[in-house]
Amino acid sequence: MAIVSAKKMLLKATEGKYAVGAFNVTNIVQMKAVIEAAQGKRAPLILQTSVAPVRFLGVKVLVAAYRALAEAASVPICLHLDHCTDVDLCKAAADAGYTNIMIDASKEEFEANVRVTKAVTDYCHALGDVTVEGELGTVCGVEDQIKVTEDEAALCDPGKAEEFVRRSGIDLFAPAIGTAHGVYKTKNPKLHFDLLQEVFKVLNGTEPTVPLVIHGGTGLQDDVVRRLVACGGCKFNVSTELKHMLIDATYGYISTHRDEYNPGRLDDAVSRATIQMVERWIDVLGCAGKAG
Repeated sequence: MAIVSAKKMLLKATEGKYAVGAFNVTNIVQMKAVIEAAQGKRAPLILQTSVAPVRFLGVKVLVAAYRALAEAASVPICLHLDHCTDVDLCKAAADAGYTNIMIDASKEEFEANVRVTKAVTDYCHALGDVTVEGELGTVCGVEDQIKVTEDEAALCDPGKAEEFVRRSGIDLFAPAIGTAHGVYKTKNPKLHFDLLQEVFKVLNGTEPTVPLVIHGGTGLQDDVVRRLVACGGCKFNVSTELKHMLIDATYGYISTHRDEYNPGRLDDAVSRATIQMVERWIDVLGCAGKAG
């Protein structure tokens, strides 16, 4: 099926009151497994990479693998660069073939955030069907090069949301509502559902126009995820859980197969664990069967 832009995919999700999983992959084995899970569930898919794999593998390698796999897939897929603070790298990723870019200037003051985000948005939109995600407020935790302490974390100001979206020209909006990157310190983190609802009403009062993104999906209880979807979240980022699963599956297989030297079987073990995890997320987000 077609390689698509994130905005088109997520507006459909907003209208249908479900969310699409955005899964952060670090290698091609994970990328292939995530696509296989989405195909099995007939679900739309957002493949994400953070900045680290882009710098390690190279943007052209990742895009080539993505295009080869996505063009052969039976579900709509977009490729998203997550939490990039480097304007030049955002532009390079868009040039290479990423279909959605997140420029993260959320630690800047409001005017600087608008200015930097708009620069990336203008560049990407000039290329054609490349959409852009921006963030207002700061999400606590660690995501590769992004580190935000509890003292630095700040909730989105709903009064500034419309202005930020309008002036920056972004397609997708990530409001900070109390979620966190990494592992939550409690099973019941304090999330501001009312804030998410307010932002949704401000930006999508009469009809869906600006899809909302939820960062920090790892560790949230299923009922919490469903409630966030009901409040308007339509893109759910899952990163830490995939990283932990990759390490745990690799270590578990090697620990029980010390006399075996078959990398293909190790890849199979990682792939099976990835597929199982992604299928569970697809069911919770309600996007199974929505690829048609």
